[in-house]
Amino acid sequence: MTVARTVELEGHIIDSGMMQQCFGVVMDLGGNFDVEVFEVGEHKDAESYCRMTVTADDEESLREILHELHQHGAHLSDPPNATLKPAPGDRVVPHGFYSTTNHPTKVRYDDEWLPVENIEMDCAVVVEPGADGDPGDERDAENGRDGGPRAYTKVLNAIEEGDLVVTDEAGVRVDPPERPRGSKGPFGFMQGGVSAERPSESLIREIAESVAETKAEGGSVLAVAGPAVIHSGAGDALARLVREGYVDMLSAGNGFAVHDLERGQYGTSLGMDVETLESPRKGHKHHIYTISEIIRAGGIEQAVEQGLVEEGVMYECVVNDAPYVLAGSIRDDGPLPDTITDAVEAQNAIREQAREADLVVMLSTLLHSVAVGNCLPSTTKVVCVDINPATVTQLLDRGSAQAIGMVTDVGTFVPKLAEVLVDDA
Repeated sequence: MTVARTVELEGHIIDSGMMQQCFGVVMDLGGNFDVEVFEVGEHKDAESYCRMTVTADDEESLREILHELHQHGAHLSDPPNATLKPAPGDRVVPHGFYSTTNHPTKVRYDDEWLPVENIEMDCAVVVEPGADGDPGDERDAENGRDGGPRAYTKVLNAIEEGDLVVTDEAGVRVDPPERPRGSKGPFGFMQGGVSAERPSESLIREIAESVAETKAEGGSVLAVAGPAVIHSGAGDALARLVREGYVDMLSAGNGFAVHDLERGQYGTSLGMDVETLESPRKGHKHHIYTISEIIRAGGIEQAVEQGLVEEGVMYECVVNDAPYVLAGSIRDDGPLPDTITDAVEAQNAIREQAREADLVVMLSTLLHSVAVGNCLPSTTKVVCVDINPATVTQLLDRGSAQAIGMVTDVGTFVPKLAEVLVDDA
């Protein structure tokens, strides 16, 4: 005896590869499909539609197939309202809770589709009815909402007892970004790819155009920077981008800030002279001396106010009101007073910053880039630059649809990007 459900695909399902992926999922998992309706868009901007019946040998096999189809944007033709179960305790989710992707998502509540706010991967979805005295009312009023129902993501450690958590996938709809209709620009659904042989200068110019366009539209650019930016000699160029208003926010670790501040104090980065590539006597102590002086001043902002710090990326962030998040790790010396040493607090700070970004430029820092990338929706434009192709591949494989990877020396990339944006503007 077989079991069956009917699913639908709609949009640019042919050229985005969605239909082929869904057919492959069904066959790979031992199921079968019968296409009932297939309407092909007759021109570039027209959408296509497919309705098919999916069959499997048993309910468990069918459930597995539907789960995978759901990830690719297929949805049930007769979706029920989402199943909501109260969280049994703080930081405890119900069994079978729905775990989010980073794609735009909606949940069905009271026969209507609610967009899920602050979408990011690996979260739970909480629904607040927000009417007739429900707990959402007060929060809606505080945030200027109309008091209607809402759905939003919550990381597991933020779940509170009684939260209405979405379980199962039947009442959830995922809409993966599709291939854009135009071919202009470096960003596009899975068009970025990774290759060390791509023409660097032309690609940098296209990235610069995207940065300038983002700024012209009132958007925000977030730079995620690793210590290699300073060590490679690109710190001055990144500082220039902050000063000229092309970088609005910075996300980094303790090491990046220490390298940058040491560069301003001693002209060295981790004891090496950035200009001559020589290591001066006692240069290996410069970073710890720098940390000591910043601690003595009370923090980076206070050091700037006292005239102790007069140049560099962190200096430009302070004087140009560009917010920064420095997330700590177990490897940190010091750390600096500005470094967030609580991991959960650092995650929350990164998450809030990432939600404000319209374009993210990730520069030679695998772990920090992955941390920020995990907080981004798939619709946020992402540039990942690293000399190691494995770093770029690992980041893009996490699921960013609107992303490009560039395998090159960050010490070459950042100065060239600054040159194009500022000098050639």
